[in-house]
Amino acid sequence: MAPQHIAIIMDGNRRWAKSQGLPVALGHASGARRVRRVVQACAERGVRFLTLFAFSTENWQRPAEEVSSLMGLLALYLRKEVKDMNAKGVCLKVIGNTSQFSSQIQALIRDAEANTAHNNTITLTIAANYGGRWDVLQAIKAWQTAHPGDKVDLMDEKSLSPHLALAYAPDPDLLIRTGGESRISNFMLWQTAYTELFFTDVLWPSFSSQELDQAIAWYASCERRFGGSAPVQVAMA
Repeated sequence: MAPQHIAIIMDGNRRWAKSQGLPVALGHASGARRVRRVVQACAERGVRFLTLFAFSTENWQRPAEEVSSLMGLLALYLRKEVKDMNAKGVCLKVIGNTSQFSSQIQALIRDAEANTAHNNTITLTIAANYGGRWDVLQAIKAWQTAHPGDKVDLMDEKSLSPHLALAYAPDPDLLIRTGGESRISNFMLWQTAYTELFFTDVLWPSFSSQELDQAIAWYASCERRFGGSAPVQVAMA
């Protein structure tokens, strides 16, 4: 049995490349190939939503050559994967400040989202140029636009939530971070308030369905209280 929504911080591409004696770009390419397998594994296990942290608002600080390689991989993924997504019922969504991407990538995002919008086996969300702080700020601005003239003290969690980038999905039940680090790195700060956090030393290009099953089994053993005194019975897919 699987959680309804899994989020993954895909960490370790560069270290994997170094361990293999390969350029960093090939580490990212190997990580991108891993995405298809993990999406399929999640769909087979009944996961309805999968959100992957692909590029953060802070990643622009990396060397220009590496950023260019990542942008190229994103464009390639958007071009090449739509056919396979449609065959497997994957609905693709991209969240983040996409206005900072090239016009080509923005067009590829629009096309990929439109061409997979009818699929309903699993919703794959790619977080690209995304940050949790950015998400909250843009939601507040969106709320203000939707409520012109209203005082900010009228805003509450219920009224702000529809303006968050992942408003179409339930909050993640399980967040997995690969690569050995134990932090969430500005990823979905609002949505992960009561998410179970699973950290693994496995580097992302080596993350397999077996590691996914280990994370899901660990999640199934958790007692989720959501701030209460008694465990909450959580429906599993």
